[in-house]
Amino acid sequence: MAAYVDQLSDHTERVRGTREGQVSTHWCHLTADTLTELHAMAARIGLKRAWYQPGRYQHLCHYDLTPARRARALALGAQDVQRLAHRRALRARGADLLEPA
Repeated sequence: MAAYVDQLSDHTERVRGTREGQVSTHWCHLTADTLTELHAMAARIGLKRAWYQPGRYQHLCHYDLTPARRARALALGAQDVQRLAHRRALRARGADLLEPA
């Protein structure tokens, strides 16, 4: 299985207001080579399918991860990657062709 997590980012400004204090302000993205692998890893780390964030292209499809879920994904074999470099690599090998979710 080829799943990937990028670095945690601070999103404090994005959660100001009604959700402040209710959600993590730091998160990252879980991606994979295929949608099948993406959903499989998400299930293994306890994510709900409803949290899936589809993109127009496969390299944009992801789940958001809190620090604890990121650590769990890494423990289960996800690879730590740089976000933009990883998107470019997926695009370069033709991963923009979406398969059925």
